[in-house]
Amino acid sequence: MALSGESCGHVERNRDWLLASMHPYFFVAMNDEPAALATLARELGSLKQNRRLILADREKSTILARINQPGSLYETLRTIQEQEISYAMIAHSEAPVPGMEQELEIQRFEFDRKSNRQINDAGTVSIPAGIRSRIVAALKESYPGFELRELDRLLRIIWLNNENYVRISPPRRVAQLLWLYHQGNANGGLYLDVEELDSEAGQGESRVLFAVANPPQQDFLLQVMEVFNRLDLGVRRAYCLTVSNGVHPYFLGTFYVKRRDQAALLKGSELFCRLQQELYNTQVLSTWSTTYREFVTTRVMSGEDASLINAMMAFCHTNLAHNHPDRFSREEVVNAFYLHPEIALELVRLFRVRFQPGPEEREALYGDVLATTTRAVEEYNTGHRYLDEIRRSIYRCALLFIRHTLKTNFFVPAKQALAFRLDPAYLTELGTEFTADLPPALPFRVTFFFGRFGCGYHVGFSDIARGGWRTIIARSRDDYTTSANTLFREVYVLANTQHLKNKDIYEGGSKMVVVLDASDLKERERDLETWRLYKLQYGFANAFLDLFVTSDGVASDPNVVDYYREDEPIEIGPDENMHDSMVETIARLSVKRGYLLGIGIISSKRVGINHKEYGVTSAGVTAFAEITMQAQGIDIRRDPFSVKFTGGPNGDVAGNGMRLLLERCPQVRFSLIVDGTAALVDPTGADHDELRRIVLKNDLDAFDPKRLNPGGFMLLRSGRRMEGLRELYRRVERTADGLKEEWISLDEFSRQYGELVFTVPADLFIPAGGRPETIDRDNWQQFFLPDGRPSSAVIVEGANSFITPEARCELQRRGVVIMRDASANKCGVISSSYEIIANLLLTEREFLDHKERYVADVLEILAKRAEDEARLILRRRREPDCTLLYTEISDAISQEINALYARLFKFFQGHPELCLQPLFRQAILNHLPRLLRETPAYRQRIKRLPAKYLFAILAAEIASSMVYQGNREDDFADLIKGHLRRNLA
Repeated sequence: MALSGESCGHVERNRDWLLASMHPYFFVAMNDEPAALATLARELGSLKQNRRLILADREKSTILARINQPGSLYETLRTIQEQEISYAMIAHSEAPVPGMEQELEIQRFEFDRKSNRQINDAGTVSIPAGIRSRIVAALKESYPGFELRELDRLLRIIWLNNENYVRISPPRRVAQLLWLYHQGNANGGLYLDVEELDSEAGQGESRVLFAVANPPQQDFLLQVMEVFNRLDLGVRRAYCLTVSNGVHPYFLGTFYVKRRDQAALLKGSELFCRLQQELYNTQVLSTWSTTYREFVTTRVMSGEDASLINAMMAFCHTNLAHNHPDRFSREEVVNAFYLHPEIALELVRLFRVRFQPGPEEREALYGDVLATTTRAVEEYNTGHRYLDEIRRSIYRCALLFIRHTLKTNFFVPAKQALAFRLDPAYLTELGTEFTADLPPALPFRVTFFFGRFGCGYHVGFSDIARGGWRTIIARSRDDYTTSANTLFREVYVLANTQHLKNKDIYEGGSKMVVVLDASDLKERERDLETWRLYKLQYGFANAFLDLFVTSDGVASDPNVVDYYREDEPIEIGPDENMHDSMVETIARLSVKRGYLLGIGIISSKRVGINHKEYGVTSAGVTAFAEITMQAQGIDIRRDPFSVKFTGGPNGDVAGNGMRLLLERCPQVRFSLIVDGTAALVDPTGADHDELRRIVLKNDLDAFDPKRLNPGGFMLLRSGRRMEGLRELYRRVERTADGLKEEWISLDEFSRQYGELVFTVPADLFIPAGGRPETIDRDNWQQFFLPDGRPSSAVIVEGANSFITPEARCELQRRGVVIMRDASANKCGVISSSYEIIANLLLTEREFLDHKERYVADVLEILAKRAEDEARLILRRRREPDCTLLYTEISDAISQEINALYARLFKFFQGHPELCLQPLFRQAILNHLPRLLRETPAYRQRIKRLPAKYLFAILAAEIASSMVYQGNREDDFADLIKGHLRRNLA
């Protein structure tokens, strides 16, 4: 060890003290920093006068020596950009610094985080054979359970991220790191272990190993250290690497700790369990939250309890604010809990009594605590009448949350998000004051999810239910506030619409909508946004499975107290902001964890029917458009007509809708296209060849403005610039003289951009993207041109809830024909239903071998379902005594089919022996694609379907057939005749 070549006496004494007082591995870990060690030996005494001694300060590394005292590490971490840390080392001396009472603390940080692209593009690496062989020997000796087939892949990742660490570290240290990484992967991205060191070598220390996939990027190391401190575990040394695996970061931490009461930290002990709970809870609890800053760091409550309080806050806010956004703002809800922690703690106590596994006499104890908590809420009175009433409403909502939750994963240790499955009866108790703006139908289930970066709901309207998972990315505080305020209403309306839409299939309707808070991220931090998106979705998917993986109807995890105790077959599909990689991940998770649907939990997989690839939703939308326009006297396959779209060329519904129109309608004119990146207006129609170039490949901002026709223009959201404090956006117009470019203010851009949907004329309007409730009761009048004509006479809703119910009615009363979402875009969910049937009846290999034939069969069914309903709506509208609007007819058809479905499902539940009798078996086969019903081996497999699925398929097939193919007069006559035959025989 070369500390210094100097012969000065104090340097020699300092060097001797360091050798005696610092752990030997400290010098191994600092072997590549001889100059820093020399500075430390020479200047150690300066810590008597200075707060810190800088040993190295470079662009990609910082090494500090400090006196070990409360807040020293906190202060350092606050002064650096922690999201850039690739390696952190903290080391303490075993004795006070000479001439002082405090110990020495060394802090080393490296800022050389590798990007995913660097890892993925690196190719093969050449690791010296000697280093690899020594690591293999260390793994075999210390970690014989390590799967050596994983060695080269994992070692390559560590090497690419920090080659120096692998070179200078002892083989056992690298082996330990590889083992930790391997265990993290094997345990779903969260792993904690503790090893008691030899008392002589480790001086009573324990080694804590902690791995986290895709960790929070801000303040995470600080939060981990705070946990150790709060549990009275002194961290003597720590070595933490954050590496990229090519998809997201991975935290690998080794901490050497001592209990301050000198007792041993043993695996399985009460302290270890608390440590596990609190470290895993770092994935849920944000360091930015009021509860963390005010209650956790001050030890008023545990980190887990703070996460529960945060979840309650989010639940109360989202349930109360959608109808009263001002009275129950997020700040008001937070204050209700923050200003009165005694009530918050009482609510936590009640929750723990109801759901903590194990305690005897739970029911009696719960009754007593419930009475006490209810009394505290009802008697809450600070003398501020208005505020007291608001806060009592908030506390009552929290009580409903606890009383009506039927199961939760709160006590599952290895969780990355919280989930609560509720009895929707809580909405009835909440009262019409808070539910008047929701559809009147009560859901079958409500499940609430909460995570570090967002929250959301899954709402289902029947036992077997399916619908998409939409993630809203809020990139500003205003976005987050608006989205959170309306979150519950949005998911409720979408689920209700989905239920109306699902009338042709055996699953009822559901929807999952979550809001991701990315408001603290800057424009340049889009990688962080993607990691955060994956973290939230992965955490929520696992939380979902914590609740719904069952054994004999009861939650399989013993840490989930289950008051519902039934299997729940819930199917989801990808929606806004869910990438293909996450779809496949969720499918694998479902199989790994034993969910009853296996890969059938989610649609649009590789072993499935990708909506965007096959354009299944757009197939129904365009069929509705063609039949509806035909009723207006326009044959879109032959006649010229104009169309406007919301939703871009790279979107599923809009992109495939444009593709189908370009293929089938040579005289179509695209007058307006609007997506998140740009808006395009072209009175004579956007250039077909240019659209073909970008459709299903690029967003609208990739459209070349040079291909605009005279009078056409584009507004571009991307590529904005700043002029002083003014934010400017580009507007490009094609004039007779060529392109004219100007930069307009944010206000002017927003005004023009927002008006286009209303003011640009077209024969047909297909809203196939955009936020729900874009056209509402306050702005529907703007859809009419100055001469009183609508800007589009026909609207076919490709996007859900783009127009509110009130606006739909007003537009139709003024002559607009609207085919609503529950009818026009139903084919996507029908396709997903048949994907799940394939997952249940075919092996993966069988499906992939016959995929194209199977998809063709499904597309045939989709065309039939869309045509059946479109023609039925128009037929009923033409009936002489019809007073219903088009959308009301759509609702009536859905309600008829769903009512028949519910009655039939209940009937078959009571008569299960009927399902496989010849007549009913044939009805089941009629529901299936040709491949399944015409292949003898596959046809026989319907007996494998769960009983609930047989009941549901029969109910769906018979109910939809009776409405689409039936004749109400003839059916009623047959009913009368049957009654008379039975009773007059």
